[in-house]
Amino acid sequence: MKATILLGTLKREGLSSTATLCDFLVERMERAGIECETVKLIDYEIPPGTYSNMGPGDQWPLILAKLRSSDIIIFATPIWWSNQSSLLQRVIERLDELHDYLMAGKPSGLEGKVGGVVITGDSDGAQNIIGQICNFFNAIGLLIPPFATLSVLWEGQAKSATPTRDKLLAKYEKEYAKSAEKMIEQMVAYIRT
Repeated sequence: MKATILLGTLKREGLSSTATLCDFLVERMERAGIECETVKLIDYEIPPGTYSNMGPGDQWPLILAKLRSSDIIIFATPIWWSNQSSLLQRVIERLDELHDYLMAGKPSGLEGKVGGVVITGDSDGAQNIIGQICNFFNAIGLLIPPFATLSVLWEGQAKSATPTRDKLLAKYEKEYAKSAEKMIEQMVAYIRT
């Protein structure tokens, strides 16, 4: 089993709550025998567009190949003004061509794969984001198991907060370990073999 996490943090450097929550989840997924790769989107050149390849210098085709070879695809994002990060929105736009394939009766290359969502923030907005992402997953053929989301809304993750990585991990371990385990269990159960 292979999972790819598309990490939509806007932070190039320094502590990211979303990246830390992904690390927390990855550690458990690997214990369950899932090979994981986290793709930090901000480290790639992904120009705007609605096609799978926007020409020279476009690194999106490399990421798309990773998604096509995965069993599980997870979108991970912080909440910004009740929405997913701009980087994750760009992923949705770049995957639009796969939806065009489906509308034309052709395979998308992602149908039947399992989708999951990871969200961090300090205020409400997770339900809105989960709804948008799951609607998009459905439109491109990804399966959405129940409980396949891990969202942590906590003031300790606010833009102005200065938690340590250890403090974040302790919070996630104490309050979200069972949710992470359930998410993994559900995603694995829905993988088509």
